[in-house]
Amino acid sequence: MSNATDYTPPAVWTWNKASGGKFAHINRPVAGATHEQALPVGRHPLQLYSLGTPNGIKVTILLEELLALGHAGAEYDAWLIRINDGAQFGSGFVGVNPNSKIPALLDRSTPEPVRVFESGAILQYLAEKFGALLPQGGAARAECLSWLFWQMGTAPLLGGGFGHFYTYAPTKIEYAIDRYAMEAKRQLDVLDRRLAESPYVAGDAYTVADVAIWPWHGVLALGELYGAGEFLQVQAYTHVQRWARDIAQRPAVRRGRMVNRTWGDPASQLHERHDARDFDAATQDKQAARDA
Repeated sequence: MSNATDYTPPAVWTWNKASGGKFAHINRPVAGATHEQALPVGRHPLQLYSLGTPNGIKVTILLEELLALGHAGAEYDAWLIRINDGAQFGSGFVGVNPNSKIPALLDRSTPEPVRVFESGAILQYLAEKFGALLPQGGAARAECLSWLFWQMGTAPLLGGGFGHFYTYAPTKIEYAIDRYAMEAKRQLDVLDRRLAESPYVAGDAYTVADVAIWPWHGVLALGELYGAGEFLQVQAYTHVQRWARDIAQRPAVRRGRMVNRTWGDPASQLHERHDARDFDAATQDKQAARDA
């Protein structure tokens, strides 16, 4: 293994904005708002402030699944938070999520609005609120929550670890890429072994565990995350492949993936969602643009 660096950590670390790679302009070592900016509020009780990243689409997929199950109270407004522009540091957003990360949810269906942040917490909150996609007790609930929090623990190693050093870091570091590629493959192997035993991650039923894990590991298995499918030989994980393809075909998943998305095929993007009819309108607008 080569070591192409002469870097020695200083006695005291100082912030160097120029050294952080692609996201250096929005990363900082302090918290809190940088500017005053109120959040918009729509007509539905659930107000989501997000972006169509893997963490963001966890919530939109779950909301679309809840609506598909007939839970009308799951209607929501999804507002676009452009993190590359620093919108997550506006005072309104920080008021909903002091950690300044998407997604953030404000539930206005209660006498006092309830803020919920961290994607796993939002998934559990919504599943419990509507009594869906989360077993109510016993071993089945424990299994589901274990896998939900497995995802919360593995995502930083897959995204901030492998994804950052493989895709975004300004310098390719062999040690870092090897370290996190090994971990990404270990995670896929954990899932593959589990999915050899059951159709879904938590057992026989589709749950919030699948909703949480699929936007990261499922999309990775389909070769659509970090362009790393061949590098990680994702096709070798046959049970993950089956599961990832099956979930990708769910109508609610297809809709949820579109919400707050700002990149890729324009037909895959719905920047904001305020009504179920927005999906039809977006499709019609893009078809008209293609025909023009």
